[in-house]
Amino acid sequence: MHFPGPFAPPPSPLPRLATLSIYASAAVCLPVGRTASTTRSQPRVVSRRAPFVSNGNIKRTTAMLVWTPTNNKMFETFSFLPPLSDDQISRQVDYIISNKWIPCLEFIDDPFPYVAQENTIRMGAVASNYYDNRYWTMWKLPMFGCNDGSQVLTEVGNCRKAFPDAYIRLVAFDNVRQVQIGGFLVHRPPSANDFQPTDKRSV
Repeated sequence: MHFPGPFAPPPSPLPRLATLSIYASAAVCLPVGRTASTTRSQPRVVSRRAPFVSNGNIKRTTAMLVWTPTNNKMFETFSFLPPLSDDQISRQVDYIISNKWIPCLEFIDDPFPYVAQENTIRMGAVASNYYDNRYWTMWKLPMFGCNDGSQVLTEVGNCRKAFPDAYIRLVAFDNVRQVQIGGFLVHRPPSANDFQPTDKRSV
């Protein structure tokens, strides 16, 4: 029966003898010198290494350090660096002024520079604009019109003389957006023992 177009039946299967002859011809097409014994897969040799020890005496763990948990408190990003020099503070003031922000000094005595129950303003868990933060005392007024880092350093010195046991920080205030842009510590009191030198913060 004739089936035109795509409806033609599939070709009839090859006779069994023809199929065996195809397999036989394929079996003799091995490379010269290769026998049936060489075609068998060889047993896989598995090298057994010592188990990995996450805290052992191996090279990749020699760089592991442990953070010192005692008297090792930080304030913000700059406090992870060595204490800033007067020149470095002055350069930060130049950056603040170049962005048209207002430098401002704040201070507070120990033990209140860190967030704690005693110095935190809590407005309730369901209050609008919930703000959990600490507030330091402002030194004089924001330094509107400041155009030189030495002016800020002079006020840091005056604040340090008036309150020798206080922490002092410099903040940058944006009077257009009415927000604080940044802040960092510029003075720790001599009696402070809540931090470690940079070479002893990790062991």
